[in-house]
Amino acid sequence: MNIHEYQAKEIFRKYGVAVPRGIVAKTADEAVKAAKELGGKVWVVKAQAHTGGRGKAGGVFVCKTEAEVKTAAEKIIGMTLVTKQTGPSGLPVHSVLVEEGSNIARELYLGIILDRATSQLVMMASTEGGMEIEEVAEHTPEKILKEQINPVVGLMPFQARNLAFKLGLEGDQVGKAVKFMMALYQVYVDTDVSIIEINPLVVTKENEVLALDAKINFDGNALFRHKDIAAMQDESQEDAKEVEAHKYNLNYIALDGNIACMVNGAGLAMATMDIIKHFGGEPANFLDVGGGATEETVTAAFRILLSDEQVKGILVNIFGGIMKCDVIARGIVAAAKNVELNVPLVVRLEGTNVDAGKKILAESGLPITPADGLADAAKKIVGAVRQQSAA
Repeated sequence: MNIHEYQAKEIFRKYGVAVPRGIVAKTADEAVKAAKELGGKVWVVKAQAHTGGRGKAGGVFVCKTEAEVKTAAEKIIGMTLVTKQTGPSGLPVHSVLVEEGSNIARELYLGIILDRATSQLVMMASTEGGMEIEEVAEHTPEKILKEQINPVVGLMPFQARNLAFKLGLEGDQVGKAVKFMMALYQVYVDTDVSIIEINPLVVTKENEVLALDAKINFDGNALFRHKDIAAMQDESQEDAKEVEAHKYNLNYIALDGNIACMVNGAGLAMATMDIIKHFGGEPANFLDVGGGATEETVTAAFRILLSDEQVKGILVNIFGGIMKCDVIARGIVAAAKNVELNVPLVVRLEGTNVDAGKKILAESGLPITPADGLADAAKKIVGAVRQQSAA
């Protein structure tokens, strides 16, 4: 789960991670009030949306008067922010963060992520703050500094000092950076984070070390332990289909293709998408209905799949183990009747009660195409979608 920058900085403050003072505003008048409360002569008004690259997309303004703050907020609030990360549809902006200006001397990068190759967290830093870390990794990988963190002892102060020295920090900057990094590591561990990025991490001319930006992504499987963090979810920033699927405990991720998939089991779902691609089709989603699907959840899954205007066909691929094929078949029939199915539907069933499931489908009177194997199913749905497109 992602959260907004201002929410991430609220968490940082609780742990002693240094951030500039800032106030979130939902209207232009609130933004002006925030600027007055913060004081100073320079403010930064930033769009709050779950994406990077906001500055390039017109979502960040440096303002030197309260009138400029108001104008910036009026431009940003209510806009649809389109960046490389959002795609052409963009994301809605409902609020801005008004932040005091910082007297920046240097811009750095700092992040923590799980290194799956070593099963350890790694703290990454770079002198190339402000740039996308992927570009740095591609063109100047030597500028990415890393410290592997032993899970038994955690991040050690000497590791933080090592990164600080390699970043070229001096004097008081080193101690402040070490305190910053140690606190940031604690945020990661305590709140079940999957990735933290600060880009840029700035050193001011007053030798302060501050998180000028903040990105936190949380492990959704651990949110039951963090009700306060779960309450920060902003559904307006997420795919509506994914939000709806979550209500029914369906694992759904929208993709760019036109063949919808409904499968039980993540591995089988990946294999299904692969074989659709193999036969020249494009999967429209990843959808794992899990092992305990009911007629209600299958109906909900069909409704979610068909709400995607790109979908031109549906492939159901179920291996009945814990889940029985006859239950799935009844769910498919009920769903096809309730959601006004108007695209080709191919169903492949195997496993527990498969014969009963196939009989239910055959006697339904619905235009359901049965398949005898995974390859057969993929060929049939790809062919049906092509035929429909050509008609």
